[in-house]
Amino acid sequence: MSTEPLAPTRLLARYIATSRFDVLPAGVVREAIRSLVNWTGCAIGGANHESVDIALASLAPFAGAPQAALPGRSERTDCLLAALLEGIASHVLDFDDTHPEIFVHPSGPVAAALLPLAELRGSSGAELINAFVAGVEAECRVARAILPSHYAVGWHITGTAGVVGAAAACARLLGLDELRTTWALGTAATQASGIREMFGSMGKSFHAGRAAQGGLAAALLAQGGFTSAETALEGVRGFIHVLSTTPNPAALTARLGEDYELLRNTYKAYACGLVIHPSLDGCLQLRERHRLRGPEIERIELAVHPIVLELTGKTSPRTGLEGKFSVFHGAAVAILDGAGGEAQFSDQRVSAPDALALRQKVRATVDPTLGKEQARVSILLKDGTRHDLRVEHFSGSLERPLTDAELDAKFLALSTPALGSAAAPALAALRTLPQERNVADVAHLCAKAS
Repeated sequence: MSTEPLAPTRLLARYIATSRFDVLPAGVVREAIRSLVNWTGCAIGGANHESVDIALASLAPFAGAPQAALPGRSERTDCLLAALLEGIASHVLDFDDTHPEIFVHPSGPVAAALLPLAELRGSSGAELINAFVAGVEAECRVARAILPSHYAVGWHITGTAGVVGAAAACARLLGLDELRTTWALGTAATQASGIREMFGSMGKSFHAGRAAQGGLAAALLAQGGFTSAETALEGVRGFIHVLSTTPNPAALTARLGEDYELLRNTYKAYACGLVIHPSLDGCLQLRERHRLRGPEIERIELAVHPIVLELTGKTSPRTGLEGKFSVFHGAAVAILDGAGGEAQFSDQRVSAPDALALRQKVRATVDPTLGKEQARVSILLKDGTRHDLRVEHFSGSLERPLTDAELDAKFLALSTPALGSAAAPALAALRTLPQERNVADVAHLCAKAS
């Protein structure tokens, strides 16, 4: 009998395969529910975005039997296509959750892969939550193992780590054993992709959808006996070493089952890139405090962390998706509209004359002493008056988390246009997910009646 320690991929697979809902800490279950409420609201809110319409119209002719509902839509499709579409829908508004330490949008790939499979299998809410937690844990640990160089060079980590998380979650829901779960992780890892050049286009949300679809496919293949390398993550030519020049395989298993990444998840108050949020928060606070309006403003000055201009430095966005990656547009609409929701990042708002005019008055400079959650905002008025504010922690951060009531309000605001009066029962079902006997009932509540 071998006494050699198990490789990290295998240890991670063992954790996934043996995870149980009844041993999850209450705080982790609570955060899983919050994550799923937020994800579902975003998926419903983005369900009728042009990107989803195009993807469905383009791929539906090649789809299989209708197995799964689509949140916020009346169509049904096969599980693999549903995973792709739900991943796109949940990420396209850039309103979904974010793990700020590792740049991952945890729920997107994992929940999008799980929900269609859980509906098909008639899984319970407790089974869904357990699989979701396992998937997020795998996803975030893989992300830690490849940072910082992986993201810095241009990979979109939600796509690359997300496919592994989706596979882990689906493997658990399918009840795969340790070996087959190892195969699922490996088949997912070899599909990893997503580049940051896509930010500001439909391609960005495709990363989350493709990761969900690829992870689900990997788990289904492993269930059928499709093998992969058992050291796919940490091997010399494996995921971590190929996709990172700062590999850290130990992150895969450090305090596994004791320290939960889900407890570091955050939920956005604004529908744009997370690094814009400190500046947007500052503009909103100054607007409210001093009753500021666009015509009286001479200049808006922002001091930001270096990554802000790297990720969101688009000075002249042409579409709503590009606007979500423009700190200049975010600051302008915050002053003009007193909000940062989806309406502020639509095609129409980006091209509006008042937004364009004020956007041209925004100046942003890098201050390396500022953290990612910080910003300094100065607004100079035409009469010479100057208002200054330093933001230490923005709304929705770990230090200033959205409350359950705020998350519920966000869900209803995103879902009511599609679901109408059915939005409230859908929310209630998500809030009581551990008691739900069949996730299919929840999926049907979240879908639009035909």
